[in-house]
Amino acid sequence: MEKAFASIIEAIGEDLNRPGLQDTPKRAAKAFEFLNQGYTQDLETVINGALFPSDSREMVIVKDIELYSLCEHHLLPFIGKAHIAYLPTGKVLGLSKLARIVDMFARRLQIQESLTHQIATTIQEVTGADGVAVVVEAKHMCMMMRGVEKQNSSMKTSAMLGKFKERSETRAEFLSLIAN
Repeated sequence: MEKAFASIIEAIGEDLNRPGLQDTPKRAAKAFEFLNQGYTQDLETVINGALFPSDSREMVIVKDIELYSLCEHHLLPFIGKAHIAYLPTGKVLGLSKLARIVDMFARRLQIQESLTHQIATTIQEVTGADGVAVVVEAKHMCMMMRGVEKQNSSMKTSAMLGKFKERSETRAEFLSLIAN
């Protein structure tokens, strides 16, 4: 990967011997590996047994989980937040595990639509919940820094599973609670 970054830097007309760039290919490769660490993670390790028995059947919501990802079309960042809710059925997931699931999928080359769906279906699979809802809001550098250069644009995507899809009042409750 380091050689690839060196080639890219040279291809734009820069001199790799310039003092500020001498270690850049190594640093860029290390940064790119970090930004895409989701490929080296697996769900079992991320969950780490943090699924606990619970009598609660009320909506569990975690909102404003920050996320950082790279657009698979341009390799530019998109930055935002995820809001997650689920309806437990006898077990709850450790709070931090929701954020770790977001990170596991966000730290891969992505499109926001897929990211939203991956988070929702994974939480559904892990918890066996009656329903899962995920909303992701993000700003995309590929739209802000290049192309149409729209600085104030943002994208919102949602995935509703189970009772969140079937029951409009459940969906409406979730959407009203994340709006504040």
